[in-house]
Amino acid sequence: MLKYLSAGVLTAMLVTACSEPKDVVISPEPTDLTETTVGKWILNEDGKVMFDPQTSGLVVLDGQLVTIADASADVIQQLRLHTISPETATLVASSERFSFSRDVRRSCFYSYLSEQPDLEALAVDPRDSNIIYTVTEDATRTGALSPRCETKYEDTGSTDYPTLLVKLTRQDNGTVEMSDVRPLQFPTELEVGNFPNDGIEGLTMAEDGTLYLALEKDKAGQPRIFTLSVDKDFFSSTDFAIVSEPNLQLPSFTSGNHPINGLALYTHSTGASYLFGAARNDNELWVIDTTGSKPTKRIPITFDVASDQNCQQYTMDNSSMEGLVTIENTLWIINDPWEKNYLKNATCEAHKKRYEDLAPLLFPLKINDVWFE
Repeated sequence: MLKYLSAGVLTAMLVTACSEPKDVVISPEPTDLTETTVGKWILNEDGKVMFDPQTSGLVVLDGQLVTIADASADVIQQLRLHTISPETATLVASSERFSFSRDVRRSCFYSYLSEQPDLEALAVDPRDSNIIYTVTEDATRTGALSPRCETKYEDTGSTDYPTLLVKLTRQDNGTVEMSDVRPLQFPTELEVGNFPNDGIEGLTMAEDGTLYLALEKDKAGQPRIFTLSVDKDFFSSTDFAIVSEPNLQLPSFTSGNHPINGLALYTHSTGASYLFGAARNDNELWVIDTTGSKPTKRIPITFDVASDQNCQQYTMDNSSMEGLVTIENTLWIINDPWEKNYLKNATCEAHKKRYEDLAPLLFPLKINDVWFE
């Protein structure tokens, strides 16, 4: 089928090639504008890399970058917020393990949330920066819900164990409490499908409390974006919160996996709002018009690793970008080391141990006005 593609499209597909097979896209095609970002290893103050944090999501708090670990991370990294300096890519601090409110302890989901929950993505509430949202994905490792809870929460519209929206609250003493939880329901007409490890991977929130949620793939293998309206009474209910789907012009694919693994909201100087989507498998940044009036623009990205005393700058085979957030005119991207592919990046022997340790990098990318044309 490649013989029917234009030279420009073929070039873009080759540039963005990674470890997953490429597929013919229905619409739109990638742009011919490829961006390159040069990443730094995230090191602690002793100069050691973060060991297997499986970084999932990225937000800004008090001028610093904050990420979270998922259930496949080393246990020492889980149930904490990790703070990174954007200027130096230094791991500044990691919080103590989350505490749990009375409401969470009394909920149907405490057993899962207190052990090894698969927490994916982060979103700061723009109305209160002490409130952060995260979401659960794969809960197949946990035990079944109690009969009462299973009956109440069986109609998820997606996976057997419900997707959970979790509210984290920063306390005055610097600790973080898992303060509220509410299960999500996907209306059956949305045809989300039952894919425990291909669920919600991206979150971001608008000023009015609209929460955007990015789904890796649905029943038809397509990435999707949903919304929730989170007001002050949102967590007062223990019933399902039912998601809606905005009318966005997302890319559509004939086959393969093309998930969105991160979301960030960006307001352009014109006042127009866009979602930045991290299309991990495609090494692409998706620029999504929130009004739905323009098709998504797909920007191929080349991920390089900065040179140091041991290695010259080189291009990664598989970066697996996971979280992204903006600070002024810079888009910051953090990757989530993909174990089965990560060692393919070790073209410089001096960095091999870092890849074996599943250590992440931090990538800055200048926001380009061409993305919004």
